[in-house]
Amino acid sequence: MNKLKTLLCAVFTLMLVNLGAANSDSSNFAGPYVGFQLLGLGAEFSGSSTSGQGTANAGNSAAETDQLPVGATVATVGIELGYAIPIGSGFVLDLGGQYLSGEAKIDHENSTGTDAAGNVSLTMDDHYTYYIAPTIVLSETSSLYIKAGVVQADVNVTGDVQPTANLHGEMWAVGTRTVLPSGIFIRTEAGYTEYNDIGTRGKGEGTQGANRIGTDTTFTAKPTIVHGNISLGFRF
Repeated sequence: MNKLKTLLCAVFTLMLVNLGAANSDSSNFAGPYVGFQLLGLGAEFSGSSTSGQGTANAGNSAAETDQLPVGATVATVGIELGYAIPIGSGFVLDLGGQYLSGEAKIDHENSTGTDAAGNVSLTMDDHYTYYIAPTIVLSETSSLYIKAGVVQADVNVTGDVQPTANLHGEMWAVGTRTVLPSGIFIRTEAGYTEYNDIGTRGKGEGTQGANRIGTDTTFTAKPTIVHGNISLGFRF
């Protein structure tokens, strides 16, 4: 991820260096806009469960430590609202917000029948992003941008565990935007989101066996999302 951040920063620097060479009208991209998105999300959870009985390698008893790498790819839709501010003839500062409805889930199933680690799932959904996207205008109709944003998502847990706080993270992306004379635009984008760690602890209140999770058992996960999307929208 650090290499990707470095690459995006290099792209941004190149954009600034070539800003004076752009021979176009940024007013074609300026103003408020609304867009509708079709996305592909690749979600990865790097997580573990640990009980008070010690630690062990992945694949050993769930009463000790289990590593839970989980990946999933889903298609989802979103909506974005924003405002593009022209700065000079070849540069635009794009400010906006985005909502995505896409669920990613990690399940941990009890494999031992003990009360140390029962069945539990962590689900994240309803992703909100607030972003800034410095944009260089390449021609009368096309532009290139990088995007940085802050993201939050709802988290729900099921099982005999404590509730957990919602997710917060940061998003980086690079993309292109093509605006037609009618105001209709097409945006293509690729990027990733890195969330903070989430965790929960057993309550020890479930029925004995697979539905009970001991209070000395913890679950943690580190969610990461990679996305690619196409947006169709209108600039007012």
